[in-house]
Amino acid sequence: MRFATYEHQGEVRTGLLDGEVLRPLPVSLLEHLRAGGEARPEPGEGVPLGEARLLAPLEPPTVRDFVTFEEHVEGVRRSVQGEAGVPDAWYDAPTFYFSNPYGIIGPYDDVPVPPGCEVLDFELEIAVVIGRAGRDLTPEQAREHIAGFTILGDWSARDLQGREMQVGLGPCKGKDTATTLGPWLVTPDELEPYRDADGFLRLGLAAAVNGEVVGTDLLSNMSWTFEEMVSYASRGTWVRPGDVLGSGTCGNGGCLSELWGVRGVRNPPPLKIGDTVTLTAEGIGSTSGTIVAGAEPVPLPSGRKRPRDRPGANVSA
Repeated sequence: MRFATYEHQGEVRTGLLDGEVLRPLPVSLLEHLRAGGEARPEPGEGVPLGEARLLAPLEPPTVRDFVTFEEHVEGVRRSVQGEAGVPDAWYDAPTFYFSNPYGIIGPYDDVPVPPGCEVLDFELEIAVVIGRAGRDLTPEQAREHIAGFTILGDWSARDLQGREMQVGLGPCKGKDTATTLGPWLVTPDELEPYRDADGFLRLGLAAAVNGEVVGTDLLSNMSWTFEEMVSYASRGTWVRPGDVLGSGTCGNGGCLSELWGVRGVRNPPPLKIGDTVTLTAEGIGSTSGTIVAGAEPVPLPSGRKRPRDRPGANVSA
């Protein structure tokens, strides 16, 4: 099955894709998942797909973005941090950071330039959406908690990211403005024929800028399965319905920064206003976003050098 959230005649609905028709559900996708997936399409005629504006499949409560492709780590580390190779710690576990759930945009929405960004990049990822709550899951248990798969486009301000990560906390505003999800949520049974003997999904991936393909890869080149990622995410805490877990960027041109690191020059150049990026995943579909002007940054002062005064000895708890 394929679930889509869409706008039609001013109303936002979630529906099941039936050929070229959307069959509306009585609840949102997030509500459907939280209710155990019991919602069924309403009786009556559906909405022709061509008449609907597709939105992100859901508004996730959390977004975890992993980094599971070794080739991507090699290239981007060289490009953003000026260092070669892969850190030994990367191999210890499928590391992730929490991204911004308020930055989610639809599969064909325009992509605003982050405030202050001059080096904009895309990242092609696949994400899973959690369908059942759980914690301390084994990978075998985790498979039953995955509701489906979708494309995740991670828009990255590389100049902001490179400076921010010198502080040692993560990308911060380098990843904060927009994350594409879509075009729909594909249930695991549809992708099961792509699963290889090691448990990975052998899906072809491609990224194109203005119609020119700049990167291709296989999803099966990731170093951890989605079940292992969900298991790690649930270690010592909960994963809950609607949570999104991104694979991290695929290799071989899954983003421009990787190519810059490999080639030593910014070729292809950073994205500019008017560029259109198309991300495609076999068995799932495609998204397409055009870069548009964003907001100007509100100026803030640099951090002040402050005195290190201490309270007097008479301060009590």
